[in-house]
Amino acid sequence: MIDIRPFSSLGHANHGWLDAHHHFSFANYYDPARMGWGAIRVWNDDWIAAQSGFPPHPHKDMEIVTYVRTGAITHQDSMGNKGRTGAGDVQVMSAGTGVTHAEYNLEQEPTTLFQIWIETDRKSAPPSWGAMPFPKDARAGNFQLLASGNADDGVLTINADAKILGTTLSAGSTIELEADSARHLYLVPSGKVRVNDVAASPRDGVAITGEARVTITAEEDAELVLVDAR
Repeated sequence: MIDIRPFSSLGHANHGWLDAHHHFSFANYYDPARMGWGAIRVWNDDWIAAQSGFPPHPHKDMEIVTYVRTGAITHQDSMGNKGRTGAGDVQVMSAGTGVTHAEYNLEQEPTTLFQIWIETDRKSAPPSWGAMPFPKDARAGNFQLLASGNADDGVLTINADAKILGTTLSAGSTIELEADSARHLYLVPSGKVRVNDVAASPRDGVAITGEARVTITAEEDAELVLVDAR
């Protein structure tokens, strides 16, 4: 099954400094048919104005992945961590027993990012944070593993049976991905693509399950982020 969630159908909240589109029910947006996808609970497509951001706020028992599309985000938390994550790079936070964090766009330009929440498999674990650079040129035409629940993968580690992958495709190119048909995959492209011959437009959500192989063809240059979860 491949279900297209058109960008125009997403939940939307414009706070001035934050223009957010919600793939799943979040904050004041509630749709009982979109409470998540497998263990994926939140996928927010955020635009954050320059010199603004999210003030300190708490989380508990959730795996939070931030994929920066343009600009940069600066993180600080109650564990003493602080770091700047730029376009194409990723940061993860395992909220565990509880953590307070802030995310600010300290740049002179807007920042766009995906904030993805995945249900944890280790409740009450010690909280943690990490970030890594992932140059976009290095993943052109190939899926780059960005984060996973396996510490031996050599990427960012989360406490969940999930993988976060990214790639860039040039117009006319195709990429294939073997999949477990029992898993839940969720893909968001920046350009027009066809997923197993189903058309998806920029920033649509593509919910995939029951497929043993996923073939993606770019109809225009596109950056793709995909989560594979239980």
